[in-house]
Amino acid sequence: MPTLKFAVLAGDYIGPEVMSEALRVLAHVARQENLTLDYQEAEVGGAGIDRHGKALPDSTLRRCEAADAILFGSVGGPKWENLPPKEQPERAALLPLRKHFTLFANLRPGLLYPELTDASPLKSERIPQGIDIVCIRELTGGLYFGQPKVTTTLPDGDVQAVDTMVYRRSEIERILDVAITAARGRRKKLCSVDKANVLETSVLWRRTATEYVARHAPDLTLSHMYVDNAAMQLARDPNQFDVFVTENMFGDILSDEMAVICGSLGMLSSASLGAGRNSLGLPFGLYEPAGGTAPDIAGKGIANPCAQILSAALMLRFSFGLEATARRIETAVRTAVTGGTRTGDIAFGRPSVGTRAMADAVIAALG
Repeated sequence: MPTLKFAVLAGDYIGPEVMSEALRVLAHVARQENLTLDYQEAEVGGAGIDRHGKALPDSTLRRCEAADAILFGSVGGPKWENLPPKEQPERAALLPLRKHFTLFANLRPGLLYPELTDASPLKSERIPQGIDIVCIRELTGGLYFGQPKVTTTLPDGDVQAVDTMVYRRSEIERILDVAITAARGRRKKLCSVDKANVLETSVLWRRTATEYVARHAPDLTLSHMYVDNAAMQLARDPNQFDVFVTENMFGDILSDEMAVICGSLGMLSSASLGAGRNSLGLPFGLYEPAGGTAPDIAGKGIANPCAQILSAALMLRFSFGLEATARRIETAVRTAVTGGTRTGDIAFGRPSVGTRAMADAVIAALG
């Protein structure tokens, strides 16, 4: 009987609400497939600050270290927005987790079912078959981690802030490896996004991508695009992309744009994978929905749990090697949603259901 050992970090506001439904779906699948769930829950983000005085408590980090994967919710919100920037939940929880576990690769599927094209701000005739693309974002380099990172008062009394963008060739090559694997599993098209007409780091990025793909993946079709053009092309014709790979800040922005054109953050999952291996010899990863904590709807029982459920499916795929099980969950979500069971964010004037009922429909689709 396989045992799935993972840490559950639900986070803040709607985080615990959607996490509980994802765990119900996992429990249902575990009963069907004779799996054992062994998970430990721990505080993170604002919940960690409130109970332990910091966004990533030592006890939470220890539970993550003892696990084979992390199922993450979402952190932050207005309650903690007046804290110093370095102490705020997003910066003081997620970034340290990524750094501690070397979670350098973020995989975010951009998936919009044809039946949900009304949810997209794009005209339906531009995306008649929906959207199916993947963003691969480098997650531990660039402006977010480069040093120095400091704010100083100058002798004349002016204030200066400095962030540093740094990339090494080895960092670029390892994210390209992830992107190559993703592209080979799809249509063998890879677009590398940079700003090589302005940034030294992007010059290195483009040169490295060109040389590395030519040497290690000549079977792929590689293209390059400046990030400003990529942002425009995502809004004009998203399906011209299949897999695109980019650095940290560009990926942060483009993946959020991708989420918007795909209709609802409540439907989009993500996986952050690292160099380390878990006790099963598979990638250790952190799996989280693309959306935030949605304080405005917290406690109302109306949040969409699908992104959290789909993130759990990614965890089964990458960190536990259960491809068929992951596909069953993904198919069940699609069946439930396209069959007419929808939370308010994807209802478009049709009757909507609450968080628990949406998960019930997924469980029913699982049989």
